[in-house]
Amino acid sequence: MTKEVLITICGLQNAPDADGEPIEMTTVGEYFYKNGKHYVLYEEVMEDESKPTKNRIKFAPGMLELTKNGVVNVHMLFEEHKKNMTHYYTPYGSLVMGIDTKKVLIGEEENEIKIAVDYALDLNQEFAADCDIKITIKSKGIKEFRL
Repeated sequence: MTKEVLITICGLQNAPDADGEPIEMTTVGEYFYKNGKHYVLYEEVMEDESKPTKNRIKFAPGMLELTKNGVVNVHMLFEEHKKNMTHYYTPYGSLVMGIDTKKVLIGEEENEIKIAVDYALDLNQEFAADCDIKITIKSKGIKEFRL
């Protein structure tokens, strides 16, 4: 894997009273591996904001950690078969989030890593949605071979 990477994140929330629409984002970032864990750093600009939010994804078998610092601030921990609580801070106030992770799957190849996380989300101790996140990290500049 190269240091410069292309990151695609696709999230889907299936709430009881709404049809889930996937949200997808692709951006560039930096990848490195340290002390048995993978790290990806990237920035995103939230809607109606000019200041970027800095993001860090850290992952290893059975776990993924997402930290956001900027317009919103959160430290989300996804550990297989565990429920973790966190505070999600926004410009409009904070929410208490419960993340009940069912599975974290990681597939690695030389120039690509794929991650799938399946979890239930609750907000302020009330069930909000069943969710999944799919993350693809590819070495930047590597061309895919297609027939």
